[in-house]
Amino acid sequence: MSIDLVAALEALAKEKNIDEMYLLDQLEQSLAESYQKVLRLKWDARVTIDRESGDIIVEELVGQGEPDDETGEYAEYIPRVVTPDDVSRIAAQNAKGVIQAIVRDAGRQAIYEEFAERKGELVTGTVLQATPDFTIIKIRDGVEAELPHFDSRRNSHELNEKPDNEHYRHNQRLKSLIIDVRDPLRKEEGSRGETTRPAIVVSRTHPDLIRRLFEIEVPEIYDGIVEIKNVAREAGARSKIAVYSREPNLDPVGACVGPKGSRVRMVVEELRNERVDVIQWDSNPEVFVAKALSPAKVTRVLIDEDTHYATVIVPDDQLSLAIGKEGQNARLAARLTGWHIDIKSASLKRDLPDFVTTLFEEEEKTDEREDGRCEYINKSGVRCRNHAREGSHYCGVHEKLALAAELEAEKAPAEELE
Repeated sequence: MSIDLVAALEALAKEKNIDEMYLLDQLEQSLAESYQKVLRLKWDARVTIDRESGDIIVEELVGQGEPDDETGEYAEYIPRVVTPDDVSRIAAQNAKGVIQAIVRDAGRQAIYEEFAERKGELVTGTVLQATPDFTIIKIRDGVEAELPHFDSRRNSHELNEKPDNEHYRHNQRLKSLIIDVRDPLRKEEGSRGETTRPAIVVSRTHPDLIRRLFEIEVPEIYDGIVEIKNVAREAGARSKIAVYSREPNLDPVGACVGPKGSRVRMVVEELRNERVDVIQWDSNPEVFVAKALSPAKVTRVLIDEDTHYATVIVPDDQLSLAIGKEGQNARLAARLTGWHIDIKSASLKRDLPDFVTTLFEEEEKTDEREDGRCEYINKSGVRCRNHAREGSHYCGVHEKLALAAELEAEKAPAEELE
């Protein structure tokens, strides 16, 4: 029976990927405690399992001489064999629970050692089981992860890492981000039932999940040519990412969107149709804030570096779009840029602070187009594509037409007076 026990332990160690010697050592220590109680020994017990024959030897370590005054320990212990006749039966009775605990702890320790340094990595698994409080995901054979989605009103100390719009079914494949690996040797009290739950904790709401998904879909990000500067996310609803290209001739937004939107579409599908806005990062905060409020069109951005506020002027018809549903667009833009954003419509510029109004008026007087194009607009409302001549707002073709229109406008009041 002892030989069968050792053979079973060897097979179990291979199956669970546990060191065989560690498993036997732990079993010997646990059996020593059990035999000390069963045999009612005065001294500590020691159990030795022969690795080849499977024989179990129980010894009592008897102290010799006088104990130390401070520690109470003896200088020498002599082992005395006290192996009972039914040693195998007692071992078999106690081995089941002991081995289960050893295998569980050893397995959790092995998982911790493997995944402790992999926080922030993306893993793919299949859904095994869903409960009201968490979902168990199988990463591979013998390795499971927990996706917590506790109700914060009932469990304020627990995590909720599942977007509200997601529901999982058995055997569904999921990509998730490792955010924590529980240490089985940690002494302090953890969350409820932590010792029986998987050691790996994953998330579907973390902003870095979008980073890792884009690294998979966009080779330029993986190679470091395109960098994701920042991510602002409201999981399940909408996200904004700011990207920057280290290669001047490469469009970072186009690289992330992909041909006909194929790359960003793969990310959106994995996020269950969460909207993702890709914004080009700019070192100029005025330009960056204006782009971050996309798809709204911004008229002016006025920066106050002392208070770290950005006052944004938008056309009246763009105000609701800039703010977004329940302030979502403005909120995400503020997180993405790191600036406090105050959005005002053009018709309300009289309500702006004095320093903002002054800057706004000065910029209006300048009236220069950044793109340098001709400002002529035909009757159909289409703007001319030619470049404006130097020192003029119009190209060579439309400069005379614009001048003639101005003369006609000046003549009209004079004719009315006559």
